Amino acid sequence: MKLITAIIKPHMLEAVRESLTEIGIAGLTLTEVKGFGRQKGHVELYRGAEYVVDFLPKSKIEVVVSNSMVEKSVEAIIRVANTGKIGDGKVFVTNIERFIRIRTGEEGDYAL
Repeated sequence: MKLITAIIKPHMLEAVRESLTEIGIAGLTLTEVKGFGRQKGHVELYRGAEYVVDFLPKSKIEVVVSNSMVEKSVEAIIRVANTGKIGDGKVFVTNIERFIRIRTGEEGDYAL
């Protein structure tokens, strides 16, 4: 099993969720985060004063999938989150050693 973590622009969240649902992903975890990469923030104007926004709002999606669903899931995220512009985000794939459903005690693929 793998943990797929995607950091995306917040306005892409619904499209990514729909894309994952279409390929059979039943659930995910969402965290609203802030960060920067190559974008390095931007300058905004508020009541006539300029100020620098170093950390930009992002959405962090986490989903655990079976090994057979990894490529499909990554492709589903990238297909809809890619605008071709700086700041589109990142996708990380990491190994999951053990996965347990608390309610039933089921483990592995049965717990998904």
